[in-house]
Amino acid sequence: STADSLEGCLDCLLQALAQNNTETSEKIQKSGILQVFASLLTPQSSCTAKVANIIAEVAKNEFMRNSCVDAGLIPPLVQLLNCKDQEVLLQTGRALGNICYDSHTLQSQLINMGVIPTLVKLLGIHCQNAALTEMCLVAFGNLAELESSKEQFAYTNIAEEIVKLFKKQIEHDKKEMIFEVLAPLAENDIIKLQLVEAGLVECLLEIVQKTVDSDKEDDIAELKTASDLMVLLLLGDESMQKLFEGGKGSVFQRVLSWIPSNNHQLQLAGALAIANFARNDGNCIHMVDNGIVQKLMDLLDRHVEDGNVTVQHAALSALRNLAIPVVNKAKMLSAGVAEAVLKFLRSEMPPVQFKLLGTLRMLIDAQAEAAEQLGKNVKLVERLVEWCEAKDHAGVMGESNRLLSALIRHSKSKDVIRTIVQSGGIKHLATMATSEHVIMQNEALVALALIAALELVTAEKDLENAKLVQILHRLLSDERSAPEIKYNSMVLICALMGSEPLHKEVQNLAFLEVVSKLRSHENKTVAQQASLTEQRLAVES
Repeated sequence: STADSLEGCLDCLLQALAQNNTETSEKIQKSGILQVFASLLTPQSSCTAKVANIIAEVAKNEFMRNSCVDAGLIPPLVQLLNCKDQEVLLQTGRALGNICYDSHTLQSQLINMGVIPTLVKLLGIHCQNAALTEMCLVAFGNLAELESSKEQFAYTNIAEEIVKLFKKQIEHDKKEMIFEVLAPLAENDIIKLQLVEAGLVECLLEIVQKTVDSDKEDDIAELKTASDLMVLLLLGDESMQKLFEGGKGSVFQRVLSWIPSNNHQLQLAGALAIANFARNDGNCIHMVDNGIVQKLMDLLDRHVEDGNVTVQHAALSALRNLAIPVVNKAKMLSAGVAEAVLKFLRSEMPPVQFKLLGTLRMLIDAQAEAAEQLGKNVKLVERLVEWCEAKDHAGVMGESNRLLSALIRHSKSKDVIRTIVQSGGIKHLATMATSEHVIMQNEALVALALIAALELVTAEKDLENAKLVQILHRLLSDERSAPEIKYNSMVLICALMGSEPLHKEVQNLAFLEVVSKLRSHENKTVAQQASLTEQRLAVES
């Protein structure tokens, strides 16, 4: 019968492919046989599995993939994913996977044809079939890299299915395979929450517990993947809040216990997890009241000498976030956080420098005493001035400038200003006034106004060398300067006129013209300040 002879032909092709795939594929390409295959791929036909198997083998060659697409094989293959026969499903999945391998265009096409809900359903139905399960996982791993897949996955019960599957795995390779699907899926906030609700966290905590003391390579890898994934789940606001459970949650408690552990990977994940829990004031206040600060400081202490940058960075990130709520600042300062952080002042690692600066800046916000103490610390101020010149690290440079300004603004202390002048910080504040970020310009102008009000004589020479008067002239003449920049620049001009050399510069630059134009500024405060400044300039000239 035709069916038998067709079956025979297909067996021959499969044998030929097994012996020399490339050569056989070239012959198949020339023969036009692929077009015939499209009509053979039906659920009714008895040789469908073999045809799909041949397509899967042929499509291992990159040069064959377009021919498969042109022959119209994708639509009938996608249809076959709805059939019951496990062998057909397996070969169909392989064929689609190989044709679309590495092609985002074809993978998006599959997503648009609705393969994701179909595959998730298959995973649920055939979870006993290891080969089919693996086929689904490979497909999910490839598709999950595309952004468009995440919305589709979020509408299925993938979280539930995959966690159920994960719980059954004993072999390392199988767990690894599921992890590779979980990581890209967990980047989506909706799926994060679904995974948490499906009980993934308990699985991860169990893996951590089983592997923490092992030195087997597989266990070390699993510990890392599980704890990293845990941190990723905490990046979603809802999933994080659900696991925090008002700080009473068993998950939160378990993660806390990672920080004092002897395992660096767990210390890292624990500190990052705390930084993620510390994303709103309520959580931060609760954690500080429950002794988290001491745990983080102890952790930092264990890494002052060894230069473990990732752990240092993570612990500092957590402290920085915890220092944001106003009520936490004084508590953290009296716990000695500033001193703990200053131990890393010698660090040569920009990520550590960046977080160190951010933590100190958060801590001294509106804390006059602390700002004064730190601002008189010559070692700190000299290091800040040095970092203000870190051209290759814009983040460190910006944070150093902002901390210099904050030390002055929050302490309003003559001693602090003198320390900053002696360490050569004035020129950096003047440059900061020209920053492209309004918030930084403003912080600089307010600090400079305090310098002019409190220690003008001490700073006079440096202000002159920094060409501050010219900078202010530019800021006031520039249409694009924000209203608060214009306002603070005029306040500063008035303050500078107490110095003879600076006063001369103001007269030389014809400020009257620029300022009188601003009297008609749409912003009332700017207009008022312009009138005052104009009077002051007129009197003085």
